[in-house]
Amino acid sequence: MGQKPYVYITRKLPAKIIRNVESFANVGMWESKNRPVPRSILLEEAKKADGLFTMLSDPIDEQLYRIAPKLKVVANLAVGYDNIDIQGATNRGIAVCHTPDILTETTADLAFSLLLTVARRLGEAMDYVKEGKWNSWSPLLLAGTDVHHKTLGIVGMGKIGEAVARRALGFQMKVIYHNRNRKWDSEKQLSVEYRPFSTLIEEADYVLCLTPLTEETKHLFSYDVFKKMKKTAYFINAGRGQVVVEKDLIRALQDQEIAGAGLDVFEKEPIDGDHPLLKFPNVVALPHIGSASVETRMAMMERSVENIRRVLIGEKPISMVNEEIYQ
Repeated sequence: MGQKPYVYITRKLPAKIIRNVESFANVGMWESKNRPVPRSILLEEAKKADGLFTMLSDPIDEQLYRIAPKLKVVANLAVGYDNIDIQGATNRGIAVCHTPDILTETTADLAFSLLLTVARRLGEAMDYVKEGKWNSWSPLLLAGTDVHHKTLGIVGMGKIGEAVARRALGFQMKVIYHNRNRKWDSEKQLSVEYRPFSTLIEEADYVLCLTPLTEETKHLFSYDVFKKMKKTAYFINAGRGQVVVEKDLIRALQDQEIAGAGLDVFEKEPIDGDHPLLKFPNVVALPHIGSASVETRMAMMERSVENIRRVLIGEKPISMVNEEIYQ
């Protein structure tokens, strides 16, 4: 029997997941839960790896491919793959895998939670109690904005957008959307309405960004866009940080062009505690936890393991980005 292939994992994962990988491969792992693997170590491990189990924080690029002659599969623990040079992998016949579908409902929960939190000023209210400021009841104490019967504008109507729309309909919201391609089935099944981007921005009470990062969407949300929103509208981003020109968002908040923002993603992550956006009481900032439920993250890990296993035994993985390598 031949030697087992070698798989390197770029973040410390639960023992159950490691045992699954060890059933078909020798395993190396970066032992930190919270810090990305240093570039030098990643490159050194890639030299001998048949498979890489990666995170969005790991740049998988031409430099790495050149020194990784055995590499057959890169499995990203995410739906997105902004960190991976897809064309470079495809040119070398390396399968790039990801974890779509699994995290749809969990991410939709988080996106809608962000909307509710910023609208009803829940972050401010929690701080108010913790800081001992709550002395009496007052008619407009920390009064927020209604969500029910308002208009939600979803930019990026993929599966997560559709899942958010279902939640919004439960709040009797009007849901409008913009997407590169019209989603006729969504319009029929969910009673959502298509709008050109410029119209959606002007009409929505809540603008929710769920787009992937592409050349088309990078810096889509600029100051001019925020200025066209209602001054009572809120911007929610649970998609990708670089879709927003962050300095323009800061300026729009300073100029009171929008009512507030709920953010799970940022242009550069992680952000520091003195980041300008954290100074606004009407901004809710989260550390990119869109899919962070225990159940979903474990399912994502199991999918990544299965994708790697299948590639290493010569089978097509369940979910991959560059299927053309199998054609």
